[in-house]
Amino acid sequence: MSAGKLRITLVRSPLGRKPSQRLTVNALGLRRLNQTVEHNDTPQIRGMINCIRHLVTVEEHNTN
Repeated sequence: MSAGKLRITLVRSPLGRKPSQRLTVNALGLRRLNQTVEHNDTPQIRGMINCIRHLVTVEEHNTN
């Protein structure tokens, strides 16, 4: 599970959401709509994604 990377894209605005969701979006490094960031596939990142799953899309990217 931790060998790959995740590509996370912000597809919906965090404006009008709970402050904790806005902070999670910022903590992932997402600043603008349709911006994509890559993170290692860790349980911590998966938990953050789970909290804002309605705002982002996620693609698994294996780095072999």
